Amino acid sequence: MMISIARPFAAALLAATILTPLAIAQASAQTVLRLDEVAVGELDPGKASDYADSILMFNVYDTLVLPVQGGPGYAPHLAQSWEADGNDFVFKLRSDVTFQSGNPLTAEDVVFSFDRMKALGAGLSFVFAKVEAAEAVDANTVRFKLTEPYSPFVASLVRLPILDKTLVMANLGEGEGEMKDWGQAFLSANGAGSGAYKVVSHNPQQETVMEKNPDYFLDVAASAPDQVRLRYGLEAATVRTLIAQGEHDISSQWLPPEVLKALAGSGAQILRETGGGAFYVKLNTAKPPLDDVNCRLALASAFDYSAGIRMVAVADGISQGSPSTGAIPVGMFGAGETPLARDLEAAKAHLAACKYKPEDFTLELSWIGEVPIEERFALLMQANFAEIGIKSEIRKVPWALFTELVTKPENTPNVSQIFANAVTGDPDTLLFPMYHSSLKGTWQSPEYLTDATVDDLLVKGRTVTDPAERQATYAALNDRLMEIAPTIYGYDRQSLFAASNRVKVPALSDPEKSFGLDGMGFTFRLMEMTGQ
Repeated sequence: MMISIARPFAAALLAATILTPLAIAQASAQTVLRLDEVAVGELDPGKASDYADSILMFNVYDTLVLPVQGGPGYAPHLAQSWEADGNDFVFKLRSDVTFQSGNPLTAEDVVFSFDRMKALGAGLSFVFAKVEAAEAVDANTVRFKLTEPYSPFVASLVRLPILDKTLVMANLGEGEGEMKDWGQAFLSANGAGSGAYKVVSHNPQQETVMEKNPDYFLDVAASAPDQVRLRYGLEAATVRTLIAQGEHDISSQWLPPEVLKALAGSGAQILRETGGGAFYVKLNTAKPPLDDVNCRLALASAFDYSAGIRMVAVADGISQGSPSTGAIPVGMFGAGETPLARDLEAAKAHLAACKYKPEDFTLELSWIGEVPIEERFALLMQANFAEIGIKSEIRKVPWALFTELVTKPENTPNVSQIFANAVTGDPDTLLFPMYHSSLKGTWQSPEYLTDATVDDLLVKGRTVTDPAERQATYAALNDRLMEIAPTIYGYDRQSLFAASNRVKVPALSDPEKSFGLDGMGFTFRLMEMTGQ
């Protein structure tokens, strides 16, 4: 009997020895997805606000709800269900979710995540301004107490990533009070989520490396990438070369049109993401000469909208933008119907009514150094404005410097360029952070606008629940913004990404599987590495 056991064991040992190189090769044959975005990648979900931050958040962390794929509305995710109770909302949680640490996810983690978001007051915390408190009713039930009716509340929850309270509390850094730094130092370099991907390493200026979470509570296809390398700040020429050589998989949305066209011509995929966003030319209303509405209207009328659309066209039927109809992107509450068009005679009339004379000032036109297309728009504006006698100088500004400059109106350029989107899919989260006077002085609001009518309409848009009334409210807001021109509305944005054929991304290629939320298309667990 011992002999009969020993012989199979010896044979198995010999076979294992023979197969070891193959086994090692198979074990090391991890699929790797490589993509890039503009630096800086903010890993702390309580501070996340930019596109790169969103990609990190949507993969390392989970939220109570997710946007429905291929249609409007929101579906349960960490929550099983919810119901409204007056101004309150009560959520029942799944009971089968664990964090990447192995700790179970409970209502206390949801409360902690909300309290931390409010305490930090950073990132997109403003979307929870109408939420007074969150409380754990029991281990799997959470109640959010609202101060008043707030129609975008459920949509806002896509921006409340749930953190592992036990892990964060064990890693509090230096700071005052019981919560010290709320784990900011730890979370700036480490993940504390339940998401489908774990953080392996993080350098916010260079690269974040993530790996698949084998214990994720939902099924993740074996073909989803085993490892993801999100690189920051790559030059367009570098990305083009890397994709052509098979060493990169998905570009950022910031490639110039001719680079996208060249890559498409060489066989690359062009992935698309349409969301509630646009290209905005921001006018600093807090310092001369653009503190005069007529001067702003002159610029808005002189801008060549048609030329702008042509500049972002890649090929027939493929473009990074569509004509703007006003302050609100087409498809959202309050959007206009008539595409904006250049009117030089109106521009000259507005300039004649401005209290500043064009010979007495020179505008500073800034563009973000990591977004090459903005340099072309700066040159277009320089030529457009010169036609009505306005002089300008163009300034290249790195993103990190731009976000610092705009914290003070005197340091903010006369003219800035940004791409922004509705971070929850609701117009409130596009327009409120741009234009409410309480939030001026961020990268979204370098206009420094203070207008009582705008403030009132923004608040009303948050409180009315009837769709027809919301439509009327945002239509009035659109009219007011067009009247006072704090911004030139360049075009409604459609993000395009060049991709290798090694990856399939249904959420960015199939309208029936797309999300109505920018960045959500980069949910790695829904991608497939083909190996081609």
